[in-house]
Amino acid sequence: MTDLITLAIPAMLALLLLETFTVRFLDRDLYEARDTAASLTTGIGSVLVGAFWKGILFAIYFALYEHRLFEFQAGLGLFVAALVADDFAYYWFHRLHHEVRFFWAAHVQHHSSERYNLSTALRQSWMPMTGIPFYAPLALLGFPPLLLLTVHAINTLYQFWIHTELIDRLPRPIEWIFNTPSHHRVHHGSNPLYLDRNYGATLIVWDRLFGTFEAESEPARFGLTKNIGTFNPLRIEFGEWISIARDVLSARTGLDALGFLFARPGWLPDGEGKTAVDMRREAEAAALANGPVSLASAA
Repeated sequence: MTDLITLAIPAMLALLLLETFTVRFLDRDLYEARDTAASLTTGIGSVLVGAFWKGILFAIYFALYEHRLFEFQAGLGLFVAALVADDFAYYWFHRLHHEVRFFWAAHVQHHSSERYNLSTALRQSWMPMTGIPFYAPLALLGFPPLLLLTVHAINTLYQFWIHTELIDRLPRPIEWIFNTPSHHRVHHGSNPLYLDRNYGATLIVWDRLFGTFEAESEPARFGLTKNIGTFNPLRIEFGEWISIARDVLSARTGLDALGFLFARPGWLPDGEGKTAVDMRREAEAAALANGPVSLASAA
């Protein structure tokens, strides 16, 4: 089943090449060959997995749509409603993929690069099935399966262009409503101030409504709080899953095993682990105690 993302691949690659030439012309160190190769490789893997997975996903959507709760009239209004509904579902998909370690294992790949450029947008998980709990209810509500696949592709494609350091802040009305490069640089930052912020896809309004918005106020330090230090695509894709398996097998109690699976990334049963919430709280406390010190230096 060919979708918009597959059709857009040539345009994305063309824009990626344009960015590489631009940063070279500007003499900016935004690309690294091994990092870009890793992103492209994981991106190709994601496309191949997605080509198989979309057929299964369509069947799941169709089965739920047969038992839909509402009958919507086709038209522009339904298309816009589906875009917004998918964006809302993506917010919670994205947020829970940061706040629950099991889901984080299917998203950490995207944050594993210490560079931030258009190739980073292609660094995607090979485990798309973790999205079912977040998107399947839309088919049950009454959104047609093909429409759901289409609007999800649109929201995914929108996010490609915001993975860049070359675009500064946009006019305020745009920054207030839409996700932008500025907002998404915050999301990819490992600065304590920026951890687990700005989850939106196309719209940033959900972050403003649910208290997870953070404006760009200091240069982002890209990557993870503990970087994986590898360009091996297999380690990028499966490293966190292997770490979870080791932790669960070493757990002393069933509750500890559940914690390793479903607590926030960084959680440890002895309380010594630091989650994003802990790191942000410590950095904020240090900033209050020491005055206007950049939280980037408190990691």
